[in-house]
Amino acid sequence: MVPFTAPAPSPLRVGLVGLSARGGWAPHSHLPALTRLKGYELRALAASGEASARAAGEKYGVPLAFGSAAELVRSDEVDLVVVSVRVPLHREVILAALGAGKAVLSEWPLGNGLTEAEELAAAADRAGVRTFAGLQARSAPAVRFLRDLVADGYVGEVLSSSVVASGRRWGPTFEPSGEYLLDRRNGGTMLTIPFGHTIDAVALVLGEFTEVSATLATRRPVVREEGTGRPAAMTVDDQIAVSGRVGSGAVASLHFRAGLSRGTDFHWEINGTEGDVVVSGGSGHLQQASLTLRGGRGTDQSLTELPVPARYFDVPEIAELRGLPAYNVAAQYARVRADLTEGTAHAPDFAHAARRQRLLDAIERSAATGRRVTL
Repeated sequence: MVPFTAPAPSPLRVGLVGLSARGGWAPHSHLPALTRLKGYELRALAASGEASARAAGEKYGVPLAFGSAAELVRSDEVDLVVVSVRVPLHREVILAALGAGKAVLSEWPLGNGLTEAEELAAAADRAGVRTFAGLQARSAPAVRFLRDLVADGYVGEVLSSSVVASGRRWGPTFEPSGEYLLDRRNGGTMLTIPFGHTIDAVALVLGEFTEVSATLATRRPVVREEGTGRPAAMTVDDQIAVSGRVGSGAVASLHFRAGLSRGTDFHWEINGTEGDVVVSGGSGHLQQASLTLRGGRGTDQSLTELPVPARYFDVPEIAELRGLPAYNVAAQYARVRADLTEGTAHAPDFAHAARRQRLLDAIERSAATGRRVTL
């Protein structure tokens, strides 16, 4: 049971760790979400130093700019700490925020590996504060609609599900700012980021995995920097093939390939006793993708488009973000606001994030041993 949290001040005052004037993910996701949603005020930011914090504060009009996350989490003007930094930095920032008694929203993955994720989930439980994990694919209107289609019996009993997807990054070239993603020790890999977001959505729609078998491989151990052609070593797996069963007994498989394909970049089929649904999109980053659903039932062997009903676009103030990566982030923020003010549990928390990282760990153990792993 989720403990009831007394209504937070209105608006919720947010401190965003990792908002940089130089760009990056936060200005294209968290910033447009927070500046449009009712009930939020972006009150503070923290960057890598005082000069960069001042530059970001001036650029984005944020009143309080701190040169360190430690200063931000101690501020009495921050209710919710948002962690938008590289994965290896999550632990330090999150523990500081929890120690200050602040609610925390951390981007996914929660920790750099399972041990960190479980440590952070346990620390949050001891602190007794609300936490949230940025698994925003489950807030996407198309994913929520798909979940309801399956639950309502559109395909009948689910027999199997197959995903073929491209990871977009980790292909033959890399952006200079993304070189840290090539080293598996940094925790930001194709397995943890696009695959992690996607398998979380698969579990939302079909149920949790009960067993997995996996093959992981690095087929391009050397890749080149865009523009310069400079070679760099890559230790991240660029091929991920996973099969297993979900709780209903249905068989599910996911194959992620690095880079982009000339063929299919995202294709998800759900096959059942009464029908089929096919989901297509631009890449395996399901948390960002614009998705199209098609389906067919009964004796008709054709597929027709299944438009997402308007009721799933249930946050009017973010309508202009539709089709952009920020939309799903904003949709999750709306659920976080409800959880903090109404005591609900719509958004995934740190305990959920740790469970999802246990699934990724099981996949790695299966690949390392060549054995099926039961969850």
